Amino acid sequence: MPQATPAKSHDSAAVISFPAVSRKKVAGAFDGGRLTSDGGVLLLAQAERAMGVCRQLAACIADPRDPSRVTHKLDDILRARILAIACGYEDANDLDALRDDPGFRLALGKLPDSGAGLASQPTMSRWENAPTTRQLARMMVAMVRIYCASYPEPPKVVTLDIDDTCDVVHGYQQLSFWNGHHGERCFLPIQVYDTATGRPVAMLLRTGKTPSGAEAAEHIRRLIRHIRRHWPQTHITIRGDGHYGRPEVMAFCEAHGIDYVFGLPTNAALRANPEIVAAADACAVKRAEKQRVVLRSYAEIRYGAKSWKCERRVVARIEASTLGMDIRYFVTSLAEGSAEHIYDSLYCARGQAENLIKRHKSQLSSDRTSCRSANANQMRLILHTAAYWLMWRIQQAVPKAAAIANAEFATLRLRLLKVAARVIETATRIRVAFASACPDANTFRTVAAALRTAPT
Repeated sequence: MPQATPAKSHDSAAVISFPAVSRKKVAGAFDGGRLTSDGGVLLLAQAERAMGVCRQLAACIADPRDPSRVTHKLDDILRARILAIACGYEDANDLDALRDDPGFRLALGKLPDSGAGLASQPTMSRWENAPTTRQLARMMVAMVRIYCASYPEPPKVVTLDIDDTCDVVHGYQQLSFWNGHHGERCFLPIQVYDTATGRPVAMLLRTGKTPSGAEAAEHIRRLIRHIRRHWPQTHITIRGDGHYGRPEVMAFCEAHGIDYVFGLPTNAALRANPEIVAAADACAVKRAEKQRVVLRSYAEIRYGAKSWKCERRVVARIEASTLGMDIRYFVTSLAEGSAEHIYDSLYCARGQAENLIKRHKSQLSSDRTSCRSANANQMRLILHTAAYWLMWRIQQAVPKAAAIANAEFATLRLRLLKVAARVIETATRIRVAFASACPDANTFRTVAAALRTAPT
């Protein structure tokens, strides 16, 4: 017979009164027993096991504990933290309440009631502060390895978008810096995405000032070196805004066979270029003749700044409107393709990377970098990126015909993870009884089947 779900008599079981229904009193209490409000955490656990994220990250950190006294393995500690982040519990404090949640216990391979609970908040915080700079570097390499392994075979071409984002600090923390453009004391972490597929590639915490050309080139050099270990033949294109259109970055890309499309800050020489001036005047006249509100045209030139060692292809997007003239410049190594194609089809597509950054920050709280030390904040950025990977894997498993096939992470969490369930343990099995009225039950079943690993 199934074990009865025990009622609890502590303070949280105090009766809560609600308005009467059909003359019957309605009362509630937090005494339901072996219930979880995050039944979908089991889907996340399946995705994590398939990808091996926590195992790879834990292998990068030295564990000085006495093995005979260890209650929680390091990969389980990281797993609990990452699963909680994906379920919307971004604070380590939440683990004190979740450590006995039957759904989370099952996700970590523990029985609902037997044995020690999950690691507590102090344990989580200690391990967030434990990794050294060298170990964090190994963890970042592991994240690149996870990205490459997410493809069943090396792709022929891939486009990587690099950008930085304002991460407002919570005090005078290590690496915090006043940024006049954002008007905040902040970090400016660099984030790299495979935007076409939504995959995260690399996340690097750094001080709150714009990276120099030498710094940006060094970060890209390390990233490309690690990717080349897995994909020696893949053709890589890098896109970025004007922060990354620096001579050091372009020289590195050209020397290593990497194409690029970067924004280019305007200057007096570009504004005075006769070809661009002529194209802009023609665009303004044509707009006036056709009485259009706005008209766009393009021009391209060979241009070499004083700090450049050679001339490069520069594309100008010219837009004449009733409000005046707006010209944006881009530099690229691509020899083929029209100026219109370079802008509309290639450069503008990098705007999706900004949406991915917003998703990472607003839906997975990757900007919760409130630790004092820079290493601890980099560790948090890695953990939140690992949670991103699990949510991305869930997203890929959703059937294309489903209503939530293209849903954001927050919607997937609400529809697939925040599913109520009762956990029933018998002598021979554990049964998870999900809510009968779950509107996405069919999608849940399909995702669970897609994530099910082969028996070992």
